[in-house]
Amino acid sequence: MTDDTQAKAESALSDEERLAQLGYTQVLARRMSAFSNYAVSFTIISVLSGCLTLYLFGMVTGGPAVITWGWVAVGLMTLFVGLSMAEICSAYPTSAGLYFWAHRLAPPRSAAAWAWFTGWFNVLGQVAVTAGIDFGAASFLGAWLNLQFGFRVSPGRTVLLFAAILLLHGLLNTFGVRIVALLNSVSVWWHVGGVAVIVGALAFLPDHHQSASFVFTHFVNETGWGSGFYVVLLGLLMAQYTFTGYDASAHMTEETHDAATAGPKGIVRSIWTSWIAGFVLLLGFTFAIQSYDGALQSPTGAPPAQILLDALGATTGKLLLLVVIGAQLFCGMASVTANSRMIYAFSRDGALPFSRVWHTVSPRTRTPVAAVWLAALGALVLGLPYLINSTAYAAVTSIAVIGLYIAYVIPTLLRVRKGDAFQRGPWHLGRWSLPVGVVSVVWVVLITVLFMLPQVSPVTWETFNYAPVAVLVVLGFAATWWLASARHWFLRD
Repeated sequence: MTDDTQAKAESALSDEERLAQLGYTQVLARRMSAFSNYAVSFTIISVLSGCLTLYLFGMVTGGPAVITWGWVAVGLMTLFVGLSMAEICSAYPTSAGLYFWAHRLAPPRSAAAWAWFTGWFNVLGQVAVTAGIDFGAASFLGAWLNLQFGFRVSPGRTVLLFAAILLLHGLLNTFGVRIVALLNSVSVWWHVGGVAVIVGALAFLPDHHQSASFVFTHFVNETGWGSGFYVVLLGLLMAQYTFTGYDASAHMTEETHDAATAGPKGIVRSIWTSWIAGFVLLLGFTFAIQSYDGALQSPTGAPPAQILLDALGATTGKLLLLVVIGAQLFCGMASVTANSRMIYAFSRDGALPFSRVWHTVSPRTRTPVAAVWLAALGALVLGLPYLINSTAYAAVTSIAVIGLYIAYVIPTLLRVRKGDAFQRGPWHLGRWSLPVGVVSVVWVVLITVLFMLPQVSPVTWETFNYAPVAVLVVLGFAATWWLASARHWFLRD
């Protein structure tokens, strides 16, 4: 990083002064440290959630080879995207995050439109991520209840568990604000310790392990598609879905001390630490598979749970499954927190129906309580199609990736177009800004197209990937409202 005059001037400003320069008054309580900011993003990425809840998807779309090498490739590309975002976050540290960045970086005549659509994609992605995380937690909780108490797993019961977990996370974010901050910090060590304990157990306790050839080269295709290349691309969803939600560090900047450096560092650090931890975790599980078909056909509905049972025995397996579930619950709680801050900021600018309700702040906790419950309710709605569609969970994760990454890349595209006219914050990429930004844009265009494609053949109503439908519905609503009304008032000074 270079030290130029602009960066020095920016770093001398207080957080409140910087926020005032961006046009907002400090309202939210600024309680978070740099570590706490990082902890929120690391918790939402949550390798113990994303890697394991989509492990079944990975087992049928490429198998061990794609699970392993897909993680390496996607992690690297995600780091490019995160670096580009972090540089912009340093220049504009506000809870509004991505859509505010787009507004500041776009040409003046079209700035409001860029911000409007970026914000709507961000809301869609945030809600879908919350749904994906808590639905995954419900699936694993159902698996544990099945093992411990003979609980019969069914779509209806999984959705009920999903609703109960969302209710818990809504209540924690409403009444346990200080507890949430503490639990986010605890979550980092829970994830690191959990990965270490689980991988250690899987490395040393089983009598049998798979070969390195199996882990790094064995290819499996249970999708019905004939093209191995297409299946490999589909299999990248497991890793790419896990690497979502790190924009939380940006959305929490109005509650973070030294936000212009803590926010960008939180984004980048959460990605590379998750990249390492996730690779270790995936190797641990894949080497420890005792029966591939047995894990796929597990009565628990969760292959990682079956791998733990087969490799470690019932008692140890169920105990470590609780560690995984705990991490997923931490992850969902943090996701509701970050999602609510995005909703709060977007509605503060009048961009959501009934915005006056969603940006109200509790005088007791100084948190956006109404936004918390909108985040939880929106996630519940996205999870309900699981009652009739067997591939609905994969569709929810696709929606999360598509919505978030479109929102991630729009400010990056605008920043690349702006070139040297971009006013850097105290944390920036120097001469690497342009090449990193170009790689980020190309990657996001690729995955946006990819994850809208059919995932299972033949395509029927029960296997249809409804991600494009959800994206088009939200885009259509946002476009209609923009043309009918919002273009006259949204972010018009």
